[in-house]
This record gives sequence, C-alpha cells and structure tokens, in this order.
Amino acid sequence: MTAMSAIIHEAAKVAPVGQLVFWRSFIALGPIVIYLLVRGELATAVRTKYPRKHLVRGLLGCAVMMFNFVALAYLSVGLATAISYLAPILSICAAMVFLRERPNALVIVGVVLGLAGIVLMLFPALLGAELRDGTLIGVAAGLAMAATNALSRVQVKDLTRTDPPASIALSFAVICSIVGLATAAFGWAELDGITLALLISAGLLGGMGHVLMTEAVARAPVALLAGYEYTGIIWAFLFDFALLGIALDGWAISGAVVVVGAAVLVAYGQGRLTAKPA
Repeated sequence: MTAMSAIIHEAAKVAPVGQLVFWRSFIALGPIVIYLLVRGELATAVRTKYPRKHLVRGLLGCAVMMFNFVALAYLSVGLATAISYLAPILSICAAMVFLRERPNALVIVGVVLGLAGIVLMLFPALLGAELRDGTLIGVAAGLAMAATNALSRVQVKDLTRTDPPASIALSFAVICSIVGLATAAFGWAELDGITLALLISAGLLGGMGHVLMTEAVARAPVALLAGYEYTGIIWAFLFDFALLGIALDGWAISGAVVVVGAAVLVAYGQGRLTAKPA
C-alpha cells in the first residue's frame, strides 16, 4: 500500500483526484475478482443481505481515498503516511465505542507513543521556513482522511462478521469506480504513457493490498493491527529518498524510531496480556 501511495504521489502531478480514484479502483477489480475466483467465492461475494452497509462502507472508503490522494498531492509520501497513522489511534477509540473492544494498557500506551513519534516527524514541516505552499492543505486532507478511515475500519470489522472479506473489497472497488467516473464531468487530464502505466500499477497494488488488509481486519482485533501498520513509515521514507531525493533528518529518524518502538510495544502487549489468541 505504501508503494501505491508513492505512485499516486507521482501521478497526482498530472491527473486530478477523481481520475486517480477511478483508475486506482477500476484496475483494482482485476486482482479482487481473481482472488475470489481462486477461493471459489465469486458467487457469494456478489450476494449480501446488507447492501446498505456495503454502500456506507464504500462511500466512507471513497472519502478516505480522496482525502488521502489530496494529501499525497501536496505532501511527501513520508509525511502523508505519518499523518495517516492517526487513523489506527482513532480506530481504537471507535472500536471501543462501536465494537466494544477493550485494548489493554500496553496497547494504549503503544498507540499514544506512536502518536508522539508522528508529532516528532511533523514538527519541522509545520514551522518556520519549512512550511511549503500547500502543506496546510495536505495536512488538513490527511487529518480528514484519518478521521474517516477510523470510521471505515469499524464498518469493515462489522461487515466481516457476516460477509466474506473479499466481497467487501469488491463492493468498495465498484463504488469508488462509479464515484471516480462521475468526476469526469468536471474534466480529466489527458494521460501520457508513463502516467497511464503509473495508474495501472497503483490499481494493481491497491487491489492486492486492499484484499490483504480486509483479511487482516477479519482475523485480528483493530487495536492489534494499529501497531503493525506503523512499520509502513520505513517504506515511505525509502520511497521519498528514491523518488524525491528527500534525505532523512534528525526529526524524521527520531520519530521513526519512536513509531517502530510503539508498534513493537503494541504487538508485545497484545500477545502477553490477551487470554486467548485472536
């Protein structure tokens, strides 16, 4: 998923957000349908007793994607990824309210520590000469993405109790494709060969990543997954360095160390203090 974000960051220099959403979602249907065929679940995936829940989840997920792509258009991959890590923190709060999950003390401490690491990484980008044009737009979009993503995660967790995980990914991709296609009325960019290849790659990676993410949510508590997701910041920094030539500074390194430490703490706390394995 971090590789997909890096590709979207590049493609956003040419294509508007709606066009990005369409290509990422439409191409993602390929991996999702193949996955359903391999598992023999295609027939069951297109049938559900809860179409309204799928619609709500799909629209929430579409909002998450749009906010995320706006953040990637204005921020580096590492900074946009760092802000997105507010979602696991908010999702734990949402899971406690809607799903009645009760994370233990170590998990909560680990998530708060992860938030502190994110603040360290964001600090130099939001002060003084480091503040670039569009940074505040990107940060605002990132915060909106984190808030909607927290609600979306809880909705996915609720749906996995009644529907196969891949069917959730399928309905999400279909709904986002329709919403993205509707934005063509506002004007799309003419794509060159390189940008088209980037968008197809983003769709393939997004489709595979979304199926794996949905499977993970179906098999583990939301609180536990929040910790593991923090390790994606390492990939984000590597993509920033390879694609944009952005070197790591002291703030970024310190924040990354804190974030990875938080992920380890969450995993350790969940494994040690939970009576039964998830």
